Amino acid sequence: MTTIIEIDNFLVSSAILTERFICDLSKCHGACCIIGDSGAPLSKDECDLLNSEYPKFKSYLRDEGIRSVMVSGPFVLDRDGDLVTPLIDGEECAYTVFDNNDNCLCGIELAWREGMSNFRKPVSCWLYPIRVSTLSNGMTALNLHEWHICTDAFAKGRKEGVAVYRFLREPIIFAFGEEFYEKLESAAKELEGTI
Repeated sequence: MTTIIEIDNFLVSSAILTERFICDLSKCHGACCIIGDSGAPLSKDECDLLNSEYPKFKSYLRDEGIRSVMVSGPFVLDRDGDLVTPLIDGEECAYTVFDNNDNCLCGIELAWREGMSNFRKPVSCWLYPIRVSTLSNGMTALNLHEWHICTDAFAKGRKEGVAVYRFLREPIIFAFGEEFYEKLESAAKELEGTI
């Protein structure tokens, strides 16, 4: 049973601590960058980074992605009024590229890995399958997004015994800090004692 755990100014779904997950790119081929109603959610700071860093990672993108950015800009407002990455013809993210095995990768991150850009990729992508939302009371909610395209990732995580929050240690610390991650670990240990 999923419960909500309050940590500082965060409401955290217990599934993030108890469910297992490891991305399995060989099975899903990065479908989360292709399938969806809109682009990846962005913060205002990330929109500023996309504006300033775009010339540094533009050469890593496909022609279709470059055209999409030329038409709509490096970020757009979706139908809900949220800032998101632009799409190519209403489908994949404009920043997607494909390797020789038809795996979808992030052109922004490829540039970052080669030291060409200071922007790694949108935090919403890096944190997936955790979804972050700001509540009307000012608190931040962290929920687990369980999507059919990640069935193999959940299966691999269960097989290897890796909890969602452990798999996402680096982006959680990047987004929320080391102290918050340590509190997640403590909460997970407490939950294990009650299961």
